[in-house]
Amino acid sequence: MELDFSGAKVYFTLPIDFPILGQLQISETMVVSWIVMLVITGFCIWLTHDLKVKDISKRQAVAELLVETANKFVIGNMGEKFRHMIPFVAALFITSVVSNLISLIGLRSPTADLSTEAAWAVVVFIMITSQKIKTNGFGGYLKGFTTPIAVMTPFNILSELATPISMACRHFGNILSGVVINGLIYGALAVASSALFGLLPGLVGDVLAKIPILDVGIPAILSVYFDWFSGFMQAFIFCMLTVMYIANAAEE
Repeated sequence: MELDFSGAKVYFTLPIDFPILGQLQISETMVVSWIVMLVITGFCIWLTHDLKVKDISKRQAVAELLVETANKFVIGNMGEKFRHMIPFVAALFITSVVSNLISLIGLRSPTADLSTEAAWAVVVFIMITSQKIKTNGFGGYLKGFTTPIAVMTPFNILSELATPISMACRHFGNILSGVVINGLIYGALAVASSALFGLLPGLVGDVLAKIPILDVGIPAILSVYFDWFSGFMQAFIFCMLTVMYIANAAEE
């Protein structure tokens, strides 16, 4: 997508479909998601290569710190009986973080596509539901929709379905808004740069007016929030909601 602002052009990356083998299509979100998985896999292989019991390297120390942090986060919020959830929650967090931050190198973030968060939310919803059934039995799970009175059943069903929807839309909305705001900032700075340097007389003004000089530096400062802080925060919130919903399901 290309927008023209008085000679200054701003580009927004939109999903691109690559049709192959008839009806089978590979979207840009899928391609970047595979890149994210390859990056994470390579990073894990590098961190866990040549582990030692004594005289550990700084690389191994970082790996142990990450594992210990994941252990404390899951066990601290869910309890020891949910230790088996540590790999899932850790994988969910790092996938979300890398997906959010990959836009810094010019690729479209997979989390700017609602289908990504929707898939994660569906998986989490299935885990929440299975935990409720495991705790109360299938009959108890169905009976829970009739509490406190039977007339509340439709509202309880809507509340149950709202869980994955709210999780997906919250994450997606925050990431997409950052992408849009960054695009608008780039566009505004390009227009401002063209207008400001266009005031210079002669050939110098004509040349500098065509170069978006103000786009250098200022967006990088703003990306500290929109990319780095927001990227980590949204990943943390999604994982925190995941562990809290599952832990609460085990107590009902």
